[in-house]
Amino acid sequence: MKRLMIAGCLWRCDGDIGFVAEIDREEDELVVEFEGGKVRYPFGELDELVLCYATTIHKSQGSEYPVVIIPVSTQHYMMLKRNLIYTGITRGKRLVVLVGQKTALAMAVKGKQVTRRWSKLKDRLMC
Repeated sequence: MKRLMIAGCLWRCDGDIGFVAEIDREEDELVVEFEGGKVRYPFGELDELVLCYATTIHKSQGSEYPVVIIPVSTQHYMMLKRNLIYTGITRGKRLVVLVGQKTALAMAVKGKQVTRRWSKLKDRLMC
């Protein structure tokens, strides 16, 4: 079963991950199974799909994978957050590999995680 990621927004949202469930040669359609249901793609619209070799930590929340490889680099210092490292590590069932710089990992683990969120949740709940 090939893992696919949606490249555009036809029936599903950009970035959704699904699996090829069936190839219907009579109807010229590919059936992709997503969490929550199956979607039929006419052969002429298969450019909406791309093979999925990787995903983000955000997208992987709630899932587990046999092997997880996490790049950790100071080039992307804004993403060096303890909660992201934790979430990435806990996605791996058998093997987790961190690739990158020790200083980047130290920044993520030791860094202050206090980031103010401007969601206006309190205002919305007060209405």
